[in-house]
Amino acid sequence: MFEFELIKVCSRSGARLGRFHTPHGSFETPIFMPVGTQATVKAVTPRDLTEIKAQIILANTYHLYMRPGHELVREAGGLHRFMDWNGPILTDSGGFQVFSLGELRTIKEEGVTFRSHLDGSSHFIGPEKAMEIENALGADIIMAFDECVPYPCSYEDAARAVDRTTRWLKRCVSAHARQDQALFGIIQGNVFADLRRKSAEGVLSMELPGYAIGGLSVGEPKPQMYEMLENTVPLMPRNKPRYLMGVGSPDCLLEGVLRGVDMFDCVLPTRIARNGTVMTSQGKVVVRNAAYERDFSPLDPECDCYACTHFTRAYIRHLIKANEILASILTSIHNLRFLLKLMENIRTAIYEDRLPEFKEEFFRKYGYE
Repeated sequence: MFEFELIKVCSRSGARLGRFHTPHGSFETPIFMPVGTQATVKAVTPRDLTEIKAQIILANTYHLYMRPGHELVREAGGLHRFMDWNGPILTDSGGFQVFSLGELRTIKEEGVTFRSHLDGSSHFIGPEKAMEIENALGADIIMAFDECVPYPCSYEDAARAVDRTTRWLKRCVSAHARQDQALFGIIQGNVFADLRRKSAEGVLSMELPGYAIGGLSVGEPKPQMYEMLENTVPLMPRNKPRYLMGVGSPDCLLEGVLRGVDMFDCVLPTRIARNGTVMTSQGKVVVRNAAYERDFSPLDPECDCYACTHFTRAYIRHLIKANEILASILTSIHNLRFLLKLMENIRTAIYEDRLPEFKEEFFRKYGYE
């Protein structure tokens, strides 16, 4: 039911070309997953996602548990039917959101007691509850409940979180009740290489369909994130997908792929889109700026999305200044298509053994140092 095909490894880097099979279809890797936090990718319909060639999307367990509730989603026939998305879906465990609540949560070995960000009501999520919620939501890939410590944190706090993440993973495996859902474990360890190795040993001891790297892209310098990837990815199985959680800027996507990562997700493209910023082949463009008032060119002449093939920067800037909803729709469609097309080009470059040259050329055009 779940199978990862390793199609090719770039002979000049650690980049991999693959395909992961799920009950709701297969997706090509390396892949970027648009984030549909509350069972919707903000400002983008499922029809739009199909048109821009999204292959898999992510939804958020914490937010769907809080509203509308996992039992309602189960009653509706699961996430796929509820949100009318027929392709693969991944749900995170809610762990990152719960631990981000700060003073609103209390961590114990049993799990986490927290107060709702919506109404202040008290709730509890532990490994068993997380599996109950994710089993009800019905995504193809579900993430284990882990402890994600902030950056910076002490070595001692990171070490405790590593041990607890491993213990909680064992409980997730025991509580996971659906064979049509692939449970992925998460490697933690913050920015400490020895803790990353220790976490990998514990998490990889479970024979799971895939594994993720968590606790990065949370404020640490990018070179430190890349160092942790270089310490962690080589420990991960060659025949299983490798997922770097919460990463979505073009430079980090390329650097992650070059180090052997297969899957990525991030709210970045739609978040900056709603603020009037778009990613283009020539770098970021803040299209709300006055410089684009009479710019009748597309957002990106190299993009094939609906926004770029039908509208101009001047028109989209007008929509932004007029607070029209269509502005967010068009910029969101564009940013997502930009990253999905980037991943398509990366896959082609891996197949042709020219990913290092592709990265150099992309960085030059985009304006990265």
